Amino acid sequence: MASWPTNDTPVLARTLQRIKEREPTYGSKLEAELARRDAAFFERAERFLARFEKFLAAQGKPLEHGIDCHLKLRIAMKQERMDFLRSGRYASSSFAEVEQRVYANPEIMEYYMYGLVFSQFLWKEQYARLEFFCNGLPLYRTQIDSYLELGGGHAMYISSAADILQPDTHFELIDISATSIDVARAMSPNDRIQYHLCNVFDFPAERKYDFVVAGEILEHLEEPRKLLARIRDMLTPRGHAFISTPVNAPTVDHIHLFNHAREIRDMLRSEGYLIESEATRYAEDVPEAQAEKLKVAQMFAAFVRVEQAPADSA
Repeated sequence: MASWPTNDTPVLARTLQRIKEREPTYGSKLEAELARRDAAFFERAERFLARFEKFLAAQGKPLEHGIDCHLKLRIAMKQERMDFLRSGRYASSSFAEVEQRVYANPEIMEYYMYGLVFSQFLWKEQYARLEFFCNGLPLYRTQIDSYLELGGGHAMYISSAADILQPDTHFELIDISATSIDVARAMSPNDRIQYHLCNVFDFPAERKYDFVVAGEILEHLEEPRKLLARIRDMLTPRGHAFISTPVNAPTVDHIHLFNHAREIRDMLRSEGYLIESEATRYAEDVPEAQAEKLKVAQMFAAFVRVEQAPADSA
């Protein structure tokens, strides 16, 4: 077995080697996929994963720990998928269930949060969403003076937006989890971001934004329409939003099941949104008919605007 490379070796290369040591089949599959990636992918991945390695080091943990969390997450998600294919439903149907099962369990939260960092670059549908966001956001650059993101995650999207948008853009981030905000703050090198620990439904109603991001939020809610209505009310008359959510994607804290991308499109349109551009990507490279039959997980993302301004803002 090859020796573990030094810290001078690119983070992505060390990540791949660790995975190949632990799970050779998975590692070989990833290696083949990464061979097809372009320079922009490697630049994004290296920059963010290097930042994550520094974050882990500040916690007294090596990069290998984060990678092992990713492998543990992958195993857990495979089990969730098997259960989903048998039952046709997600394991949890309410926030109370998820809170007890996941959010109140520090061990699960750590491997879940850390593991997802690598998924953003190693799983094709996850990276397709980030690439779509980064390629599409510049089209709105001159229209955005204020940017709000719901759900901190690892600050990957808001950090990318801070690099893309104009220097005087005002950035804010809302999250209900103090842990998530701490991670997002630590992972973002940008001091222009204002953080709010609160529920978006408790946020001042008079605050308006030119751009709102709700990435991978709808599936965590019992009633996603309520969030879409809240976002609609938070947008300025010229405002736009970036909204993404997965199809047939069981995991430890998903509640609302979308069975097909058209269900998401229909919900957006019925809540008053016009889809200006969208992207979808299956988690596996199989024909669409087969993907639908096998309920392969799919990413859906869209840049949207409110089709008609609310009457009180006319």
